[in-house]
Amino acid sequence: MGQRERKRRKQPVAAGYTRGRERDERIRAELPPLAPGKRPRAVTVAAVVAVLLGAANLVLMAAGFKLHGKTPAIGGVVVFTALMGAAAVGMWRARYWAVLGFEALLGVTILVAAISLTTASNWAAVVLCVGIIAPSGWLFWKLIRAMARLQMPDRPGAS
Repeated sequence: MGQRERKRRKQPVAAGYTRGRERDERIRAELPPLAPGKRPRAVTVAAVVAVLLGAANLVLMAAGFKLHGKTPAIGGVVVFTALMGAAAVGMWRARYWAVLGFEALLGVTILVAAISLTTASNWAAVVLCVGIIAPSGWLFWKLIRAMARLQMPDRPGAS
């Protein structure tokens, strides 16, 4: 491949990035900025979900819940609960890092549930997997737009 051919290939890609940046800027301009102390509804829902997951984990551990006949390790329960607590506090304060981390956990959860769906051996397993994928996928999608609003810089003249 000659040098001219490589240069020709790079130009359309650069034009595509420019169009993408212009589109992103246009979409950001349409988003209303968040008022101080406010957070998007999806972030509030995610914070409540994180609290409920952490609390349910502690309650199940205290009740002596056994998974496949074994009691889960206390260290794992404590780490998961602390992680959910940190995510909930961060999202309640509308911190971008907390939403991003929670969204990564949602993505992994969706992926694991989808892979489990391929090996589901009965209808209860199918319902469980779909019951995890559907609300997690909805929340994942809603958090994407919320993250755009959280990282949005203050526009001049916007108050």
